[in-house]
Amino acid sequence: MRGSCSSASFSGAGGGRRRRAAGRLILVVSFWLVAGPGTAGESASAPPNVVLIMADDLGWNDVGFHGSEISTPHIDTIATEGIRLERFYVQPICSPTRAAVMTGKSPARLGIVQPISKLDPTGLPLDEKILPQYLAAVGYQALMVGKWHLGHRQRRYFPHARGFEHFYGHVTGGIGYWDHNHGGGHDWQRNGVTVREEGYATRLIADEAVRLLESRDKARPTFLFASFNAPHLPNEAPETSINAYPVNLDAGRRTHAGMVAELDAGVGRILAKLKREGMQDNTLIWFFSDNGGLNPSANPGGLVDAVEFLVSIFGEPLPIESLEFLRSNVQDGASDNAPLRAGKTSVYEGGIRVPSALWWPGRTRPGISTAFVTARDVLPTLLTAAGFSDAIPQDLDGVARWDAIVSGEASRQNAPTPPDFRVQGLGAVALIRSPWKLVVPSPPLFGESEVELYQIYEDPEEKRDRAAEQPQRVAEMLAVLEAWPLGSEIHAPLSQIFFDPDAFGGAEEDRAPWAEAAE
Repeated sequence: MRGSCSSASFSGAGGGRRRRAAGRLILVVSFWLVAGPGTAGESASAPPNVVLIMADDLGWNDVGFHGSEISTPHIDTIATEGIRLERFYVQPICSPTRAAVMTGKSPARLGIVQPISKLDPTGLPLDEKILPQYLAAVGYQALMVGKWHLGHRQRRYFPHARGFEHFYGHVTGGIGYWDHNHGGGHDWQRNGVTVREEGYATRLIADEAVRLLESRDKARPTFLFASFNAPHLPNEAPETSINAYPVNLDAGRRTHAGMVAELDAGVGRILAKLKREGMQDNTLIWFFSDNGGLNPSANPGGLVDAVEFLVSIFGEPLPIESLEFLRSNVQDGASDNAPLRAGKTSVYEGGIRVPSALWWPGRTRPGISTAFVTARDVLPTLLTAAGFSDAIPQDLDGVARWDAIVSGEASRQNAPTPPDFRVQGLGAVALIRSPWKLVVPSPPLFGESEVELYQIYEDPEEKRDRAAEQPQRVAEMLAVLEAWPLGSEIHAPLSQIFFDPDAFGGAEEDRAPWAEAAE
């Protein structure tokens, strides 16, 4: 099976009953939707540990449980032992998804609609309470390893200033896997202090995650956010991981497979450590990618066309460092989102519907859920699962989808119908009013652009545009998009990012405080 795209409803084996409780703390022990036996490790009556694992640019068909040729046994364990979320939606670009996960809000409302660039002066608004702060308020220790990408020009935007007690990794976007450099600076740090450590970044992230689990405060529940950099470009992997795949595989895909294998190995090390520490049976593990995979051959138009146009004029490499960085990233992508359409940066399904699975050993039944769940639902869903639903504020755009995921039942925490979901990519905006999806292209330089409408449950590959058949629905959804609350964009002007010769390499003051000079 290659790139399967399930349309089945939740299925699972085993029984259970949901217990009820009256108080906030009692909810912690009573919110099990499937009863399980006691464990020899941490007490099952304590609030659950939470491990959130995010991949970077992982394609729909880059995982074994979707039929990929890439072996991902540890990620597959989460999917087969837990619940596969077959309709998990994100934004098509990294920073907006991360903002939604951290706040439970639409990133457009926060002003984060594109990747936070090296020159962006701010980041995720400081007046927003975010996931680690919510969990810390109910007794958790919050720990983070890996990629942040929600603000780096001022230290007050760093993870350890936003509720994480410990942070290790990088605060900007894609870095070199071996040199840990980004945009002329060295971006590898521990709690705001630049460190120089040899090693492959994905492995170092896993190393630190394992150390943090071992040294955690055992008197408190743990929240670990393992935000892996893989398989984001540049295409770099250890030779041993690349050589595990046949030489007749496309060279870019072969290296990409090695990067995914390293990601999977890191996930495996975290799972093994949870078991050794006696944490596994009281830990909720949630895995997903921040957006779809990047593959220019599967995502023509938009950014790909723009890059090809520049290459036709200037040749390779492009004369401005920032544009050459962009070209290499766009043209080297080797993810596979089949059978979904397009990929990273696109509002089509390949850019926003991503591999995801949730596993709480002993508490969730193996199965497949087709509940519509989005990145902005992660925060309220985790708080509900942990028994702290009364800590969820009323001003979120996301809703708790715990019952919908685990049993398909509606509850007071779940909207009867998932709320509208706005997606913004490069070159288009979309609105999902499940099961319908409206795609509104940005005005082109020449000619006209037509809106498109798809019934994505019946047509997940988006082959049949039904806009002409449903003019009233199109009009209603357009009105929703036009009325959507938008925050002030935090981003530096594109002209400054793309055409400033110093944008990627820049002056020392541009890099401060996130990096030291690259060697």
